[in-house]
This record gives sequence, C-alpha cells and structure tokens, in this order.
Amino acid sequence: MSAVLREARWQVRRARRGLVGWAVALAAVAGVYIPFYPAIGGDELQGMVDALPAELSQALGYDRLGSAAGYVTSTVYGLLGMALLLVLAVGAGARAVAGEEESGLLELAAAAPVRRAALVDGRALALTLRTGALSVVLFVVTTALVRVADMDVAIGGLAAGSLQLWLFATAVGLVALAVGAATGRRVLGLAVGAALAVGGYVADAISGLVADAVWLAGISPYAWYLGADPLVTGVDAGGVLRLAELGVAAWLAGRTLIGRRDLGV
Repeated sequence: MSAVLREARWQVRRARRGLVGWAVALAAVAGVYIPFYPAIGGDELQGMVDALPAELSQALGYDRLGSAAGYVTSTVYGLLGMALLLVLAVGAGARAVAGEEESGLLELAAAAPVRRAALVDGRALALTLRTGALSVVLFVVTTALVRVADMDVAIGGLAAGSLQLWLFATAVGLVALAVGAATGRRVLGLAVGAALAVGGYVADAISGLVADAVWLAGISPYAWYLGADPLVTGVDAGGVLRLAELGVAAWLAGRTLIGRRDLGV
C-alpha cells in the first residue's frame, strides 16, 4: 500500500466516530424538513413566498419553495445540509495540516521516511472520502424521505445535487487545507475557507439583485454548485468542472507550498 493510501486510511480511521455524528446530523436535517412538505407545500407555501419582497425571497433562495424539488433545494441542499457539510470540510481541512503542526503531531509524521507531499495527498484524500461518504448519506436519506412523502423529486436530481454538494464542500475544504499547509496557521485556514463559502453565497445573491453584478455568479463557488438548480435540471457540467478545478488547484498548491516551509524537522 502506498504512503498516500496509508495516510488516508489512518486519517479516516481517526475520524470515524465523528463521521457517524455528522451523518446523524445530516440525516436529522432531512428528517426535520422533508416530512413537513405534504402539509405546507404547494400553493399554500407559494402564496407565503409571493407575499415576501421578490428581492428578499430571491436572495434567501425562497423563490424555489413553490415546487417539491425547490423546497428540498432551499431547505436541505441550500441551507442546513450544505452548512453542516461545509463546517465539517473547512474544519477538517484547516486541521489536517496546520492544526497538527500547531499541536506538534505533524513533526512526528514529517520525520518519518514519507515525503511531505504524500502527507498532504493522504490528508486531502481523507477529506475527500469523508465529504463523499456524508454526501452519500444525505442522498440516501433524502431519497427515502421524498419517496415516503410522495414528493415529485427525481432521484437523478437528488443524485446531481449530492454530487455537486460533495464537490463544493470538498473544494472549499481543500482550500482551507492548502492555506494551512502554506502558512502553518489553522485559524488562517479556517478564515479563508469560511470566507470563500460565505463570500460565494453573498456574491451569488448580489448577482441576482444587481444588473451590473451578474458577473459575480461566474466567480462564485456557490453559484457553480447550485446556480443551475441541479435537483431540477440534473448535473451542471460547467459547475462540476469549475468546482473540480478549484479543488485540484488547492490540492496542488498545498502539496507544493508545504515543501518550501521549515517544519522544524
């Protein structure tokens, strides 16, 4: 087994208990929101949305609430489900290298006969696997609940939304990992990762409200993820490509920059 796979397996094993907790939390989010739709969805919910200022409902993503797929998008994939996965990804990414460096654990790993780039590769792979596993959990639970509730949401749309959420969270988490690998500061990794996630959301919201700011959607990872409404239209190839490029660029930057720093070993 290569050093990268050994490192990834070790990191996943260390995080397995926490991963169960995150899976339960994501399942709970879907379980809280989706069963309510048959009682409040359709025309009644659309009427509530229509009563709000159009700019406000669009900025918050409430303009999608009138349909079953839009409801799942706004409540699960565009709100709490997304937020939970981003919190995990950014926290794990910032901690993967910089957090262990600050605690002194990274020096032990770097002193072993393993290239620094392999350490970053293994931890990036572990992060990708963790977010992927949780995205699958969200997809399975959501699919089961919409079927029980007899909601008009295509399984292909749920698969597309789960895929793009996985890529979005992973890319943001890898940016946090890269910043931590480049600087050795966990807080900085957290700050940059959180700023990217929140800034992308804000940029997408502004692009829909201000005519001269439409271009902001083109640089927003949130827009790459949810802008084409994947639960309704299916996989957005352009969005998938941009999110994958961001993640790969962050991973390459992290594995390159850590080799230029003095880790004290």
